[in-house]
Amino acid sequence: MLRTVNRVLLGLAGLVLICGGGAVLAAGLGLSVPSWWPWYGKRDVLISEADRDRWRDQGWWWPTVLAVLAVVVVLALWWLLAQLRRARLAEVLVDSGDGEGALLRGRALEGVLADEAGALYGVARAQVALTGRRSSPQARIRLLMEPHAAPDEALGRLTDEALAHARDSAGLTELPAEVRLRAVKHRAERVS
Repeated sequence: MLRTVNRVLLGLAGLVLICGGGAVLAAGLGLSVPSWWPWYGKRDVLISEADRDRWRDQGWWWPTVLAVLAVVVVLALWWLLAQLRRARLAEVLVDSGDGEGALLRGRALEGVLADEAGALYGVARAQVALTGRRSSPQARIRLLMEPHAAPDEALGRLTDEALAHARDSAGLTELPAEVRLRAVKHRAERVS
């Protein structure tokens, strides 16, 4: 719920900024604007000459304004990127049989799953990220495949071995996974 509200507020803030920028741009391009529009034409300015002259003697004013605006833009971009980032699962709930359950660190399960997937034949490197809820995690796996590897065999062994071991050791009924395969860049081999 909080994530949805956060994204709605971000969207509204972006809409306000786009509308404000559009109003300035419309006036600057000399487009016909309604009478209630805050700026009327090409000769109209955002800050009047009297306002600019009031601060002209202060050498700190314009650098401060520009620095504050730069900080606001950087913070807004950071906030936007934070909203788009998928959160990793911090812990997985393991059924311990006593009704309470135990917590397994998500990074630990990711590391073990990545090590086992990376040890499969034809896999150069594996990266694993757990997402979802702690009672029903999901895995995102990236495999970097060697040039000689057969992707169908590697994917089958990943499903039958590494994912099955992780699912069984964590006591999960299922562990859905999204697997992305990519080939190692290598030089072409010469055939004589």
